[in-house]
Amino acid sequence: MTTHLPASLIATLPGPYYTDPEVFRLEQERIFESMWICAVRGADLDGPGAFRTVQVGRESVIVTRNRAGELRAFLNVCRHRGARLCTEESGEVRRNLQCPYHAWTYDLDGKLIAAPNLVKMPDVDRTAYGLVTVALREWLGYAWVCLADEPPSFEETVIGAAVERLGDAASIERYRTQDLALGRRITYDVKANWKLIVENFMECYHCATIHPELTEVLPEFADGYAAQYYVGHGAEFGSGIKGFTVDGSAGFDRLPEVADEQDRRYYAITVKPTVFVNLVPDHVILHRMFPLAEDRTVVECDWLYAPGVVESGTDVSRSVELFHRVNVQDFEACERTQPAMASRVYRSGGVLVPTEHHIELFHTWLLDRLRDHPSGPA
Repeated sequence: MTTHLPASLIATLPGPYYTDPEVFRLEQERIFESMWICAVRGADLDGPGAFRTVQVGRESVIVTRNRAGELRAFLNVCRHRGARLCTEESGEVRRNLQCPYHAWTYDLDGKLIAAPNLVKMPDVDRTAYGLVTVALREWLGYAWVCLADEPPSFEETVIGAAVERLGDAASIERYRTQDLALGRRITYDVKANWKLIVENFMECYHCATIHPELTEVLPEFADGYAAQYYVGHGAEFGSGIKGFTVDGSAGFDRLPEVADEQDRRYYAITVKPTVFVNLVPDHVILHRMFPLAEDRTVVECDWLYAPGVVESGTDVSRSVELFHRVNVQDFEACERTQPAMASRVYRSGGVLVPTEHHIELFHTWLLDRLRDHPSGPA
């Protein structure tokens, strides 16, 4: 890292942390495969047998709903010869999960229930050779999964991120995200390292430069101060702004339990490693990142509204368009940055200016997870 910087500047991570396949492999092992990852919106799996596959680190994970209506998660690997069970991103099975190779068949709780000549193979224990279960918790209406044999505390590492940002759990619970309906989902395939996206989301030094619509709605962002800089602080809507929409026009009725002090404010939460939660009075925007390579990250973004808004067919386009533009502007900036991470100019990294100093906490957290990597900074 750059050394001997003046006190007002802090060194960033060196460029190789964004380009080195070995660093990404370590991140897969020590971050994505050991922490809670927001995988699937529960309402997307609306009945028994509905499933979705997601990439978590180096593993493919199946999330499905069993006959009792409960969510279950398994590694997407047949216990016989290792074939992938589900090759589609999403779908629905009638009763069971069946391997297309040799027809080993599992129920929706992962137990092996059938296979050709199974009754003649007494050594194949139906429970022992069931699917490998993945830990699953539900929060905010989403299924969060963890590949670790001993998952970290969900309350401390996931819910705790909201408490650390907002000051208490009630401040996010008032939005009743689990009861909201999906108004729009947009998937972005970003040609950039996942950390560049996290760093971008955490700061607003760039907002006046590339986010004209956002700074019109949230004028304080034009001064470069990030929404996540102060505990409990939410950026206030501009005086002439009626709603969190692309043109500042009125949005929808305030969500019923949102407090008066939360009205006309925007709150941003980063749940490490791969989730952003954005709270405004009438809807919630939730980003899930799926890092696929050192220079590629798929981001799935959901806009969630009161059920009546979606069920009535109300036009949500002005509401969606504001953050969609922000997403496109941000991801284009990250894609412009990614190639320079391999430049000799960035071998020792760059600098964080004062309004970005809180990003150092993210870098410190990351380095602690990767502390044994031989090319890490002193």
